[in-house]
Amino acid sequence: MTAQCVTKVELSVSCDNLLDKDVVSKSDPLCVLLMNMSGTQWFEVGRTEQIKNCLNPQFSKKFVIDYYFELVQKLKFGVYDIDNKTIDLSDDDFLGEIECTVGQITFSSKLKRRQLQFKQKCVLETFQLCSDCTPALCASMIVSSKKLTRPLVLKNQKPAGKGTISITAEEIKDNKVVNFEVQARKLDNKDFFGKSDPYLEFYKQTDRGWQLAHRTEVIKNNLNPVWKPFKIPMRSLCNGDLEKPIKVECYDYDNDGSHDLIGIFETNLSKLQEASRTTPAEFECINMKKKQKKKHYKNSGVVSVKSCQVVKEYTFLDYIMGGCQINFTIGIDFTGSNGDPRSPESLHYISPQGFNEYLMAIWSVGMVIQDYDR
Repeated sequence: MTAQCVTKVELSVSCDNLLDKDVVSKSDPLCVLLMNMSGTQWFEVGRTEQIKNCLNPQFSKKFVIDYYFELVQKLKFGVYDIDNKTIDLSDDDFLGEIECTVGQITFSSKLKRRQLQFKQKCVLETFQLCSDCTPALCASMIVSSKKLTRPLVLKNQKPAGKGTISITAEEIKDNKVVNFEVQARKLDNKDFFGKSDPYLEFYKQTDRGWQLAHRTEVIKNNLNPVWKPFKIPMRSLCNGDLEKPIKVECYDYDNDGSHDLIGIFETNLSKLQEASRTTPAEFECINMKKKQKKKHYKNSGVVSVKSCQVVKEYTFLDYIMGGCQINFTIGIDFTGSNGDPRSPESLHYISPQGFNEYLMAIWSVGMVIQDYDR
């Protein structure tokens, strides 16, 4: 039996020159991803984080989707200016969207599709696999690191007037994550009426430059912050290469979006893994502009990595194959508000055919669970 041509793909999103919908500040953008596998029905895959007062956002939250070589998977990326805390996006300002397919992102190079070949036999234009290529191999070869950039359009497909969106696709080859415990000390104070509100950004080096991998939370009014433990997928941080350069930038958060750079340092995962609670890995934050102006400049603070551990993040299937069982317990509230069970209007009514909505739900779930409860 031929293997299914599927692989997992991570999508990174950034925007430039977005419309400014706010009067006294800047837009607070968020990106939502919708997918359509067939017909006209769209479903939501997920949303990025919201970035305050920013017209050129780099979203740190990634989208992870299954990429099926043999299917046309339609994607819709919508960008909104979020003005409230409701989940519904209809009451937020719409900044624009694009529609594309997963294939268009993964093939977003200047070469024409007919010019790309697998082993010089498997021509993409005809979507036929040669005898030398298994579907799994072909899917893996298709998804390298590709980037698609397009201008945003409105719901009626007319140009939004301003703003572009860039989507980068990268194949997920492993499920390892890097767990961090990080703190800093003696950071530069960038505020006049208080102390800096520091946060960190971790960047991965790619052939197109630095790509944002993770952004920590903001620690308010603190020059010696201790960030909450966090994890970064290893593929997002360094693609599994322990020696691949990693850039860390430290900023002072400002509400108006004009975040002040405190300092930068570069390292790699190999050096980070040397960290321990007794002997943390420490790095000087360097602000080059400040260093050029000050003769006796030393640093703008020190970032201390107390723990950096690479661990495997187990999937649901890993647990199942490892022997995990799922018990199925049912609880039904026979509330009087459902009415007389002898009445067809009641949810508890058992029809002459011998079933009701409760029984149908129990049967549907039970048929799935029964294989995992032995």
